[in-house]
Amino acid sequence: MSVLSWVSVAVFLASYALIATEKIHRVAAALGGAGIMLAIHATGAGAAFFSEHSGIDWNVIFLLLGMMIIVGVLKQTGVFEYLAIWAAKRARGRPFRLMVLLVLITAGASALLDNVTTVLLIAPVTFLVCERLAVNPIPFLIAEALASNIGGAATLVGDPPNIIIASRGGLSFNDFLIHMAPMVIVLMVVFIGLCRLMFGRSFRYDPERATEVMALDEREAIADRRLLWQSLAVLALVMAAFVLHPVLHYEPSVVALLGAGVLVAATRVTTSEAIAEVEWPTLVFFAGLFVMVGALVETGVIAGLSEAAVAATAGRPELTTLGLLGVSAVLSAIVDNIPYVATMSPIVEQLVQATGDGGGQVLWWALAFGADLGGNATAVGAAANVVILGIAARNGTPISFWQFSRYGLIVTVVTVALVAPYLWLRYLM
Repeated sequence: MSVLSWVSVAVFLASYALIATEKIHRVAAALGGAGIMLAIHATGAGAAFFSEHSGIDWNVIFLLLGMMIIVGVLKQTGVFEYLAIWAAKRARGRPFRLMVLLVLITAGASALLDNVTTVLLIAPVTFLVCERLAVNPIPFLIAEALASNIGGAATLVGDPPNIIIASRGGLSFNDFLIHMAPMVIVLMVVFIGLCRLMFGRSFRYDPERATEVMALDEREAIADRRLLWQSLAVLALVMAAFVLHPVLHYEPSVVALLGAGVLVAATRVTTSEAIAEVEWPTLVFFAGLFVMVGALVETGVIAGLSEAAVAATAGRPELTTLGLLGVSAVLSAIVDNIPYVATMSPIVEQLVQATGDGGGQVLWWALAFGADLGGNATAVGAAANVVILGIAARNGTPISFWQFSRYGLIVTVVTVALVAPYLWLRYLM
């Protein structure tokens, strides 16, 4: 690697260390690192902001912005309070039952939508129901972020890396259902068991609180029925457009912004009210992180690491597949899994073509599983994790980098370890 590549790695590692240790605010660390990358010409303004493949993934930024505005309007209707009471009553006030219910809803919704949209919708419900039951919301939020990344792996539209893989590999929605979804169901069963082990001490059942919740009428929580129906209609159209992306060819960011614009224009909600719930620090953090990772792509660092890992196992399909799974999980934990997959997918395409007769398709599933599940390992490994941390901080219950990562690492190690024999037995035997 060149001197500039090594300096870029040093800047990234220093910024990452500041984010992980929380010596300074993560937004300051990300913006500082991005500024230095631009100053040393590891990436330029054009490559970072304006090119077709810019370092900043504007699709992610504007998807978040649009969905945050929609969620902000929905919050005014009282629907989240309604859902919180409904969920607490279904769980009969027992925290672990509630966690299982929320985790399953999160995973299922992430498979149909995308994981970022799902956590934006489920987090407000979580805070309200935990307040009703007087339990700590942090274990629930962490579990939901992890479940969103696992559930999102099941379909083409569930996680942004899957969309990149499908485009490069010529894979269909049904391909993901056949090859990814069955294992994701197994992983979710295991994950629920892990939740019991990891968060068991956090579940304190309060009979009095449970009795109070069971006596509530969730219908009384709805504050504005007209606005609720308007919001749900727009949200349904947005969700339908997400699912129909392969047909409509509208980027998720365009759909989300159109939905937000229509909702604000067609209702009595003011602009200031609509943007009040936007997590601006989260959006800025993403921008800084994307610029730093983009610099690593521009200087060839990520491509070099990926090629070296693949070269080490060349000619041996079993080692190539399992090595790709492991490397993808590790690198996706350190850098965001979106730019990693964008960089790695051309290399995987060459390997698949070299294998011929369809035998190399397992490499696409190894890449998808590694990137999607590896994103669970750290607080910055996946977009959903960062969004959850931002929402938690905004609501006065901050989650530290290591508080999240100590659970995420366990889940990543266990799930990736289970996927390895699945790939081996189904495709390599």
